Parts: sequence; structure tokens; C-alpha cells
Amino acid sequence: MKIIVGGAGSVGQSIIGYLSRSDNDIVVIDPDQERLSEVARLYDVQPVKGSVSNPDIQEKAGADKADILISATDNDEVNLVACQVAHTLFNVSKKIARVDSEYFLSPLWNTLYNEKALPIDLVISPNSEIAENILRLTALPGTREVLPLADGDVLLAAVKLTDCCPLLGLKMPEIYEKVEKIGFQITQVLRNGLNFFMQDDDVLKCGDEVYLLAKRKDMLDLLYAFGATRKVNRNIVIFGANAISYEIAEKLEENDAVTSCKIVTADQALAEKMAEHLNKTAVICGEMMRDSILEAAGVENADLTIAVTNQDKDNLLVSLLARHNHICATVSLVNSRAYDNLVEHIGDNIVVDRATVTISRMLQDIRKAPLANAYVLGRGFGEIWELNLADDHLAVGQSIQKLDLPENSRICLIVRDDDFIFPKDDEVLHANDRLIVFVHSAEIRKIETILGY
Repeated sequence: MKIIVGGAGSVGQSIIGYLSRSDNDIVVIDPDQERLSEVARLYDVQPVKGSVSNPDIQEKAGADKADILISATDNDEVNLVACQVAHTLFNVSKKIARVDSEYFLSPLWNTLYNEKALPIDLVISPNSEIAENILRLTALPGTREVLPLADGDVLLAAVKLTDCCPLLGLKMPEIYEKVEKIGFQITQVLRNGLNFFMQDDDVLKCGDEVYLLAKRKDMLDLLYAFGATRKVNRNIVIFGANAISYEIAEKLEENDAVTSCKIVTADQALAEKMAEHLNKTAVICGEMMRDSILEAAGVENADLTIAVTNQDKDNLLVSLLARHNHICATVSLVNSRAYDNLVEHIGDNIVVDRATVTISRMLQDIRKAPLANAYVLGRGFGEIWELNLADDHLAVGQSIQKLDLPENSRICLIVRDDDFIFPKDDEVLHANDRLIVFVHSAEIRKIETILGY
């Protein structure tokens, strides 16, 4: 698949980093030669210097043979024009635009994006997606990732097991016997950097990160059974003043469970702007690493800290300081893999990866399978797909076993009418079944082929 990516900034690099793992022919367009050189050094891509909205530059990049154009510069207007050029002049079939401005995203203008106006197949707002991702974590304490599926009736939640987990040392049948009143599945286990399906003889260990799939209404009880519940996040401190922190704070102000929310930033102008537009959130201006600022923010009493500055190192270091102050939970936004060693050394810090969040929003458009919903898991070890089986789908009437799925991928859940089925291999698929499928990152194309796409 030939993909043109416009923009080699943090958002563009996160997209390039994930797409380059698959067999894609990627061309990167950016006017900054230094950015292009960095991207070309890190990934197997073709760099083209210039603006992605320029017809001559798109022609040079081979837009006439491109399957997808993703315009992810930090200029909304450039991204919108780039998609128009790709459609009108080069007939690119899929156009994706990054749009951050609230004006372009307003529901008042939802007729703007169509073939007769601006021919854009998907509008992504990475800042909003990141804020939403973090808000799900604040609403379900004890989780490291929360992904809604099946119209929100099902959740896939990741938890890290501590020595408080009553299920440590138990084998799979024993675990399901202990938690027999809740329908659930252990979808994946991450241990020492490796992910796997648990087999009957495997046991859970302290430090395992476990992905649990269950109905939304059962998730709190399931977290309790795994010893993963935490006290409600009432006192929250956010580091960094930007669109992400603003959206998080704005939503938290509507949450009656949150009694205190503070934003810390060293930027005086942004601090004043935040304070002007937020009603209940305290905005503190000062260097966030200073003891006096941390004390003023009340970090030692916080239930949760959220670091979403534009600098990975700052986000990770302030989370490290918060962990030192015995905070129950810390969340750090990371934009690249440059500080992976630091990520690994901050204990139970929850990492929100910009690439994971951004690509998740795009999966429905870049995969050949017609997905109703999809997410990248962790930092890219696999994907979770939600798809509906049409009446004439080749899998209808076949058992799961006969599909001969690769060993590292699996149909985890079937939603059939009002039933939620955690299937065995002999389960026969019906028309209109909604499938929740775990797809290993190395088996994406195989799964698409098996499912007839």
C-alpha cells in the first residue's frame, strides 16, 4: 500500500512509526529539511521537501499512485487543502486530515466534509482523542487502558497485577472458577515485554499486565476480583497547558466526583488564558519541577497526576517525581520511542502513546477489512477489531476452527442479538454476528485474507 504522510512533526512521526512496521510504501512530505532527515534516518521512507498542499509536491511524491493521503501538519488549512488537491488532481481514494481547531470541528459545520465540499474521508483530532483516552482512565481507577466496544456495552481494560491480586499463581481453569459469576475473558497477557494468550497450565504472576474483556456493567466487579481497584480520583493535578489539558480539565469540571483539579504550566500567557476560560480549575504558573510549585499544586495529596506537555522527557520526569511523592497513579503522554528506557524505569506509570491513540482513530480507514471499531493495543503489540458479518460473508455458517486463524490471533467475543458469547473453537458464526477480534501485529494481512478482504 502506498501512503503519503504530510507533516513530519510529532503527530506525523507517530503515524509514520506505526505504519512503517507493515509492508507499506511511505512517502513523507515536510518543508523542514531537518525533520525530514530525522524521519528518513529512523524509518524506511521516501522524504520529499515541500508543502503537502502544493500540487507539484504531491505529483513529485507520486500521489497519482497513492492509496491513502494523510495530512497531519500542525496547520488545519494546509491539511484541508491537501486533501482537496489529492482528490481533485490525483484521485486518491482515501484522504485523512488532522484538524485541531474547534471551529473546523464544530457540529455546526458537519456538512463541510463530503465529496461535494471538502472530500475528506476522515477527520482526526489527536489532541481530542488523547484527552478522551485519559478521561476514560480517570473514570475507571486501577486501569492502564480502557477501550469501549459494541456501542460502549463492552470494555477491554488493561490492569497491572500487584501482590494484592488474589488470583496470582492460579491456572486458567481455576481463575474462571473463582470468578464464575462474571462473564469475561483474559484476552492478552504482557509479561517482560512479551504478549501471549494464557493456556490452561499458565499462571498469573505479579507484574503481569492483563487485558480483560467484559460487559461494561461487570467491569468494576471484575477489577475488584483481580485486586485492581483504586480509590476514586478526586484530587487531580495536570502538568502542561495546551488543548489536551484544557479539554481534560473542562470535562473534569462537569464530574461531581472530582473535588480538586489544578493545571501547572511555566507559560504565563497560557496560564492566564486557561484561568480565564476554566471555572473550577486552579491554574498555577511556574516551573513544574520545582519543589515549591509541586507543593503549591498539592502533589503530595493528589490521587492522580497527568503530564501532557509537548516534551516526553518532562512528562516522564514529573511523573517520576510524583511517584516519589507516593501518588496513587501517574499518567504520562509520550510522542516517540526515544525515551523508552526512562519509560521502563518509572514503576507503575501509565503511558499514553500518541502514536497508539492517533492510529487507533485511523484504523477503520487504513485496514482493508470493513471495521466498525478498532484500536491499537499497548504500544503496538496488536490490534482489537470489531466487525459485523454480513449475510453473504464467507465465514457465515462456519465454525471458528474451520477459519484456521493464525495462532496468535483470536475471535474473543461474539455479540449476537442480546447475547454476549465468549466462543470456543466449535462455535458456528451467524449472519449479523458482531465479532471482537484480537489481531497480532504480525498477522494483520493474514487475518484480512482469511476473512475475505
